[in-house]
Amino acid sequence: MNRVLEPELMDNAEQAKVYASANFEEENQGFVDRFVQAHGNELDNAHVVDLGCGPGDILIRLVKAHPTLHVTGIDASQPMIDIAQRSIDGAKLGDRIALKCQRVQDVTFSTPVDAIISNSLAHHVPNPLQFWYAIKTMAKPGAPVLVMDLIRPESTEEAQAIIDQYASQEPAQLQKDFYNSLLASFTEDDVAAHLAELNLSRLLLDVPDDRHWIVEGRVF
Repeated sequence: MNRVLEPELMDNAEQAKVYASANFEEENQGFVDRFVQAHGNELDNAHVVDLGCGPGDILIRLVKAHPTLHVTGIDASQPMIDIAQRSIDGAKLGDRIALKCQRVQDVTFSTPVDAIISNSLAHHVPNPLQFWYAIKTMAKPGAPVLVMDLIRPESTEEAQAIIDQYASQEPAQLQKDFYNSLLASFTEDDVAAHLAELNLSRLLLDVPDDRHWIVEGRVF
């Protein structure tokens, strides 16, 4: 099945609200735990960037899991940034979490960042090489990276079966978004080709389950 692009931005306020209300607790906490367990000893006072931070749940979980790191969340959807800011303010973590409403392709920092994470952004970017190039150019040499996203099924029928298995009780809007995201995502071979093209040989690809791929390693 060929990739079917979906809108790059989730800029509808109601759509963002539905996404933010979904229960991704297990997935998000597992993502944070994996990152902290692998790199926690080198994150003291580190600046971590979360590309595609969405409603901010991972940002908050990450700073709670490590006492001194600071995080900048990047998302091009203003409704998502607004939701994230309210959550950060409610958790009283504004001194450790900053937000930028920008496309990943446009993000710049005055100094290289210490680490980069991203969960479920890559499939939103029309040109995936721009996503990986952004990671390559904003990270300092040796920076740890953890990226997770959906893996594209082989057919629309398989995509629908995944929705039926994992999201049948979710609101119709969330099911629609999940389906469209599966069709817009990348296969394991796609991701391997992207990493090879940008010479990101220290980033290793894994497929932990039937709907996700993970890329983990360091940028040099």
